[in-house]
Amino acid sequence: MDTTFDHAALCAALLDALRDPALLVGPDTRLRALNAPMRLLLPAARAGDLLALTLRSPDVLDAATRVLAGAPAEGVNWRERVPVERVFDVHLAPLTLDEGTLCVMTLRETTEALRVERMRSDFIANVSHELRTPLASVMGFIETLQGPAREDPHARERFLAIMRDQARRMSRLIDDLLSLSRIEQQAHLRPNAPVDLVGVVRHVADGLDLIARENRVTLKLETSEALVIPGDRDELIRLVENLVGNAITYGSLPKQDTQVEITLLQQGDQARLSVRDHGQGIAREDLPRLTERFYRADVGASRAKGGTGLGLALVKHIVARHRGRLFITSQPGEGACFEALLPKS
Repeated sequence: MDTTFDHAALCAALLDALRDPALLVGPDTRLRALNAPMRLLLPAARAGDLLALTLRSPDVLDAATRVLAGAPAEGVNWRERVPVERVFDVHLAPLTLDEGTLCVMTLRETTEALRVERMRSDFIANVSHELRTPLASVMGFIETLQGPAREDPHARERFLAIMRDQARRMSRLIDDLLSLSRIEQQAHLRPNAPVDLVGVVRHVADGLDLIARENRVTLKLETSEALVIPGDRDELIRLVENLVGNAITYGSLPKQDTQVEITLLQQGDQARLSVRDHGQGIAREDLPRLTERFYRADVGASRAKGGTGLGLALVKHIVARHRGRLFITSQPGEGACFEALLPKS
């Protein structure tokens, strides 16, 4: 019986069976075989090319040299910066055949995992920072009330009012964090209960009318007679409340009357909700980041007005869960327009 077989064909077949990008490097540091995922990752790579011309990473090349020289398997990181930054864990293992030692190299992309980890770290840092300021304020006033202001009724009333505002700020932050977490956990489950979006918009407008008048803002409402979409009513109320509330709070002008226009109309097979203010507007460089958690175009104004920095992040996730799209347009000095397109089916 003929027991000879083609080592090259066998190695190529084994590489093709792997899910991760993989390649085989010969003792002469030339590529012997690449699997389909590796060819997608490195479309210019061909069998017979020098490894040094394929992966321009000193760490990977040095590790391959050591493995080909008889060193045990090892892992290194490879960071590709163009056209976009990507990070890979590279595992290099020796493969001993009759012709000598070859190197099997497999890559596993960790870009998304690192991004999520960075987001988690930033999120924890931001939450800690947002809670630290009001908590320090409350603790300071408590110490003052226990000490110098113990017998001062006027100071006690003023400090208690400030402490109440700071406690409410922390409560709003915690509520927004819990809402955001709940929406993210259910992002893959599209809500399908029928919701009268016209009723939601009118309900929110009625509830915010007093706050609008206090800010010298007139709410102008234009809606269809009825517009039913599949969704989660509580989340849609939260969506409209955040958009209209932001327009009232940040779109008002000092000592001037202004208007916020709320439009809800059917556009093909979608519902188009538009909230436009005529305030100071938003700088162009801030627009792409408005829906990031804790991002504020004007940090001082946002905190002074009780903002948590999570409102538009909630809006983005609610729209995404309803399989819709969110658009933000603005010019400094000309106000801002927030538009959500939500499918009717």
